[in-house]
Amino acid sequence: METYAIALKFGMIAFMILLLIEWSISHLLKKNYYSTFDAISGISSGMTNNLKTLFKLSIVIISYQWMYDQWAVFKIESSLLLYIIAFIGIDFAFYWSHRWNHEINIMWNRHIIHHSSEEFNLSCALRQTISGITQVYFFLYIPLAIIGIPPIIMNIVLPIHLFAQFWYHTRLINKMGFLEKIIVTPSHHRVHHAINPEYIDKNYASIFILWDKWFGTFQEELEEVKPVYGVKKPVKTWNPLLINFMHVFQLIKDAYRTADMKAKFIIWFKETGWRPSDVAEKYPIEIIQDPKTQIKYTSPSSPFLNHWSVFQLFFHVAIQFHIIFLIPNTDLSILLIYATFCFISIFSYTSLMDRHWIAIPFELLKFSIGLYIISSYTEILYISEGLKLESLMIYSYLLISLLITIYYSTNKKRKLINSYF
Repeated sequence: METYAIALKFGMIAFMILLLIEWSISHLLKKNYYSTFDAISGISSGMTNNLKTLFKLSIVIISYQWMYDQWAVFKIESSLLLYIIAFIGIDFAFYWSHRWNHEINIMWNRHIIHHSSEEFNLSCALRQTISGITQVYFFLYIPLAIIGIPPIIMNIVLPIHLFAQFWYHTRLINKMGFLEKIIVTPSHHRVHHAINPEYIDKNYASIFILWDKWFGTFQEELEEVKPVYGVKKPVKTWNPLLINFMHVFQLIKDAYRTADMKAKFIIWFKETGWRPSDVAEKYPIEIIQDPKTQIKYTSPSSPFLNHWSVFQLFFHVAIQFHIIFLIPNTDLSILLIYATFCFISIFSYTSLMDRHWIAIPFELLKFSIGLYIISSYTEILYISEGLKLESLMIYSYLLISLLITIYYSTNKKRKLINSYF
């Protein structure tokens, strides 16, 4: 955990710097590439994924270590060639897992968060899933285990491969000449994130665009077709935790409602978006048929709420760094309580950005857990060696956050939102 935490810390610093650079350039060029709440939602999604990954909150069916121990035909010394083979093998596996996440109904729930933004900028790259509770694609790594790629090399290459997918989530870089034929570029990935009929379900590759060209899923960005971003069934929320489970919730409802017993089973494995005919007729849902008619999601706001939401974002980024600082010398049970506090708080402030009443009970829960942590585990107040926060500062934050949440969730001038689903 500690090794990954160190890599994550430096990754977070690099990502935030690049985000700031992209935002600044967009602002200077007067390009409307960023929406405050959308960016906060995206970065908050990244934080939830960080916590899930950091504390390994997923079920491993068969680990790579086990496959290597049982099936490795060769035991090869570490070399540059092994790192190259591992990188290419991982990229091949990512192509197919990514493609199946798009094509299979239940698997789409693992990936919808990444496509949920109606913008396209570097914050979209941070929209990573927490709903992939079970690691189902382990079998794609069997060939690497058989040829003897050591687990330590996989543990090094996998984060590098993931981080290498960050930079091309941008509209600031146009086509890149001969590189367009070899690697995934911003132009290729703009196509992938678009819901235009010409673009949808294309360009699944992570690093090498050759996979798409070989397997028939490549589409070039067309000058005459401007990409429209998002998902065909708009999520209409800034809350990343809800988005992570929105699609599976729809599948559960459809499976329950349909009178067709066969449909109750096959709905999970049909193509993404498939619904039983009786349910689709009785319970229609909003689907964007023509991307030109897309109306981007917005929610009622104010200058103060905007600034407060930005403060909440930076405060929770600081919490992530604080958790990483605490990992070496803090009991796991305390860290898990702290992570739970962070999850609940993210749920609360992103629901507040929606101006949804559900922010209040979650803020009350956050307030209670916060009081418990501060009163029971005073060591958590240390933010560096020898530097400790005053508990009064945290109590003040918790109270102010609660009062602001109550005010903006009950203000009669707000637009009423009845339900997330």
